[in-house]
Amino acid sequence: MAHRKKHAPRHGSLAYLPRKRASIIKGRIRNWLDTNEEINFLGFAGFKAGMTHLTYIEDQENSPYFGKELMKAVTVIEVPPLILIGVKVYSKDEYGKFILGECFSLDINPNLLRKIKSPNSENYDLDSKKKDLLQKIDEFCEVRGIFQTQPYKISLPRKKPDILEIKVNSVDNPIEEFNFAISLLGKEVRARDVLFEGELVDVIAVSKGKGFQGPVRRYGIKILSRKNNKIRRAVACIGAWHPARVRYTIPRAGQLGFHQRTEYHKRIMKIGENEEEINPKGDFINYGKISGDYLLVLGSVPGPKKRLIRIRKTIRPAKSFNVKTPEITFVNRESQQRK
Repeated sequence: MAHRKKHAPRHGSLAYLPRKRASIIKGRIRNWLDTNEEINFLGFAGFKAGMTHLTYIEDQENSPYFGKELMKAVTVIEVPPLILIGVKVYSKDEYGKFILGECFSLDINPNLLRKIKSPNSENYDLDSKKKDLLQKIDEFCEVRGIFQTQPYKISLPRKKPDILEIKVNSVDNPIEEFNFAISLLGKEVRARDVLFEGELVDVIAVSKGKGFQGPVRRYGIKILSRKNNKIRRAVACIGAWHPARVRYTIPRAGQLGFHQRTEYHKRIMKIGENEEEINPKGDFINYGKISGDYLLVLGSVPGPKKRLIRIRKTIRPAKSFNVKTPEITFVNRESQQRK
């Protein structure tokens, strides 16, 4: 019987460049898209807990499965409330964006002091800061909220929070947007206040790191014949004599994983508040119990468990998609240890 060679999965040679380690583990959002909705924040953040599956009734009329019961995999993301610790205002000129000013809450969470220094309450006049900013704000300004996460409220073994920046939805009235953000300064913002069941979002996260790998696993190149003299799991010809260098298009060994990735059009199936509805028997492996608010997102999400997941209102709106609350008929809660 002839021996069949096993080949590594194809990853696409030039799909993502450069394939290097992400600079920050919490992910970076470079662009936001304003919606036609009311003034609100355009994103949120949570922590990946694991995966399960559910059944629901397909409610999109353009789907061939419309009206039928489908079973799909979902990712469970725990979303403890974010605390709005500051408001930042950007302006724009011919050179790009620049910071016009910012206001910070004087009520700083003790765990946040592990990360930053609190403003001096004796010298920091919040009311005068607000008045100065309101006088400077013009039609070209952009308002963003500065949030802190609360990992100490969930199963994560750390207390130091992450600091995130989330844009306020623009309605062409920066003063109203600024007043909206200031009204929430120092308060908790929950996922249900920002996101809606059934809508499409983008998820931004850093993928699971796999270390230094060869070109077969990294790029999916062909394994050479057993008759090759020196190499089998490498590129035989790495380029022409001239130019006298190895081009970037040649698959080479290097870092695999721990890359920032953005996945578009992930549907929020459920925004839950009762952890008893989702915790499996024996808890989530390598995570533990859900202890508060959570999201069920259709499909997979980049990154390992406990990784911070950034959630953004989708930047590529689907024209033929109708936002409806899905009719979920079953959520799997069986033990993940197969016990």
